[in-house]
Amino acid sequence: MAALPPPVPPTAVGIDLGGTKIAAALVGADGTITSRASLPTPAAAGPEAVLDAIAELAAPLLAAAAAAGAPALGVGIGAAGVIDPATATVLSATDHLPGWAGTDLRAGLGARLEIHPSAVHAVNDVHAHALGEGWLGAAAGASSVLLAAFGTGIGGSLLLDGVPLFGARQVGGHLGHVPSVEATGLRCPCGGTGHLEAIASGPSLHALYLRSGGDPAVPDARAVFDRAAAGDLLALSAIDTAATAAGRALGGLANALDPTAVIVSGGLADAGDSWWAPLRAAFAAELIGPLSSLVPQPAALGADAALAGAASLLLAPAASTHLPAFKEPTPCC
Repeated sequence: MAALPPPVPPTAVGIDLGGTKIAAALVGADGTITSRASLPTPAAAGPEAVLDAIAELAAPLLAAAAAAGAPALGVGIGAAGVIDPATATVLSATDHLPGWAGTDLRAGLGARLEIHPSAVHAVNDVHAHALGEGWLGAAAGASSVLLAAFGTGIGGSLLLDGVPLFGARQVGGHLGHVPSVEATGLRCPCGGTGHLEAIASGPSLHALYLRSGGDPAVPDARAVFDRAAAGDLLALSAIDTAATAAGRALGGLANALDPTAVIVSGGLADAGDSWWAPLRAAFAAELIGPLSSLVPQPAALGADAALAGAASLLLAPAASTHLPAFKEPTPCC
C-alpha cells in the first residue's frame, strides 16, 4: 500500500492597510512570503472602495494558494485605526481614512471574497507589526515584547506570550499619548496637549526644527536628518530633543512593564545614530537597576512584519487566543 503524501502546510493572506498604500502577501506556515502585491489606498473614495481594493489584492492570492494545493486558512489584516479583534470591526479612525470608523471588515471581505466571515481576522496595524516581529523577527521567542513605532504618528504594542494586550476598550498600545515633559504645552493630533506624539513623531520633529529657527525651505523630517548629517546644529538639536523624549518614555514604560525585549520600528528608526544614540542614552538613564541590561533594538522585518503578523492571526494560534471560542482554523479557499 502506497504511503500517503505528507499534508501540505497551510497558508494565509496577510494584509497591511495604511492610509496611502495597501500591501498583501501569501504567507506560509513558517512565515515565508511566496507572493505579494500592492495598491494605493483609495482613502478619499470611502470605506467601500478600500474594501474593494483589499479584495482585489487578496482574491488572486487565495486563488494561487488553491492552485498550488496549499490550503488557505483565510485573510488576516493589520489595519489603521482602533480595531475590535473579536469582530474585525473598526471602532475609530483618523481622517487619513475618511468614514473608516464602523467598517465591518469580516462581513465586507467575506462577501467580496466569497469566504466565510470567520476566515477574516483583523487587528490594528501596529499590533500586526509586533506580531510579526514576535513571531519571526527581532523579538522571536521573547515572552513579552514592547514594540514602539515612530513615524508619522507613534504607535505601540505589548505582546504577552505572543498575544497583544488590546485593553478593555481596544486602545492598548497608544504609546504616542503618554505624557512627555519635552512636549509640555504642545498640542497633540489627538486634541490633547503634552503627549509624546507632539514632540517625537516625524512631523513634530520637523515642526520643532522650524520653531527653533530652522530653514523654512526644509520640507519634512527626512530633510531635517539630511541637514543634521551636513552639520546643521538646529537640526541636530531637534533630533536630540525628539529622540530623548522617545527614549525617556520607553524607559518609563519598561520600568512599569518589565518586558523581555523592547523593539523600535517606524520611519524614524531608519534615521541612523543621530536619533538612536540619544534615544538609547535617555532610555538607559530612566531604567531602575534590575533592568540595566535592557537595550532597545531595531525591528528586523521591515514592511514584511505587518504582513507576517496579520497572517499569523490564522497561522499562529497563540496570536488568536483573544478571539472568542478560538478553534484551529480550517481552509477557507
